[in-house]
Amino acid sequence: MRAVVRTVALVFAVVGFGSGLLAAQAHAQAGPQGYPPANPQGYPPGSPQQGYPQANPPPAPAPQGNQYSSNEIVDTGHRFFGTVARGLAQIVEKAGSQWGLPNGYVLGQEAGGAVVAGLRYGEGTLYTKNAGDLRVFWQGPSVGFDFGGEGARTMMLIYNLPNTAAIYERFGGIDGSAYFIGGFGMTALTANNVVLVPIRSGVGFRLGANVGYLKFTPQSTWNPF
Repeated sequence: MRAVVRTVALVFAVVGFGSGLLAAQAHAQAGPQGYPPANPQGYPPGSPQQGYPQANPPPAPAPQGNQYSSNEIVDTGHRFFGTVARGLAQIVEKAGSQWGLPNGYVLGQEAGGAVVAGLRYGEGTLYTKNAGDLRVFWQGPSVGFDFGGEGARTMMLIYNLPNTAAIYERFGGIDGSAYFIGGFGMTALTANNVVLVPIRSGVGFRLGANVGYLKFTPQSTWNPF
């Protein structure tokens, strides 16, 4: 009889000890109340596998009152060029990554021709959000590996324009700023901290057009200098 009692007591002791181990293990996996589960797999803290919420990427900077967002520029460009080509959005994104958001743009047409040295003439309208619109003309020489003639629609993004009259300058080319994506070409010119980025479509844009300058005037003139 005593042997039976000792055996039963031993069985209860073993069962109780095993239950304690299981409860401790479950508590360790669940973690303290109100905290995420433990990390038995060894994932880095905050990793997607461990289940921690991921931080959202910082939002894109919002345009100021006088600036145009990238979406506004792309929508305007699609209507102006009559296309929804992805290349335009890539060009605008490329320009934005370097110079931020424009506070003006020009829509117009231009014609030009070249045999090594060339000339370019154009006219259009400068648009701003809070300083009105302005009719402008431009002309200028170019030098380089530059052959052929063209007539093309042109969209020019303008950065850091302090006032509309500041457009009447000679804008010189920035070296290494020519890009060609999806049927669109972009160059960059600058004067007095104002950056001008002409965007042209089609096969007519010329490789040498970014070497030289563009002079903006309030009236049309044949003098490119």
